[in-house]
Amino acid sequence: QVQLVQSGGGLVHTGGSLTLSCVASGRNFRYYDVGWYRQIPGKQRELVAVISARQNKTIYIDSVKGRFTIDRDIDRNSVYLQMHSLKPEDTAVYYCAIHVDLLLAKISDIDYWGQGTQVIVST
Repeated sequence: QVQLVQSGGGLVHTGGSLTLSCVASGRNFRYYDVGWYRQIPGKQRELVAVISARQNKTIYIDSVKGRFTIDRDIDRNSVYLQMHSLKPEDTAVYYCAIHVDLLLAKISDIDYWGQGTQVIVST
């Protein structure tokens, strides 16, 4: 059984930093794309950052480029999201996910999600 367990997150002031972690069991990250999504109430979950195993590249949405860094540790089967220069608009619940091709997958195609972690950036 695949399980993704997240940690990190919390409340931070504008300009602050947080790191999210996600540890997987039941699947080896090596063969999957790993990514972070976020969701605010009433809106669709959006992809924030992905490490594509298939294409061997890392992709970020424009709004987080230069501020967020996604990284993975294959030996620990973990993925991380370092977030710097946080803004109030980064406030959301963040989810990690794995899939064979996150760049093509719809939200409904993704079977494996972390439990979600709240990030609140105050003004």
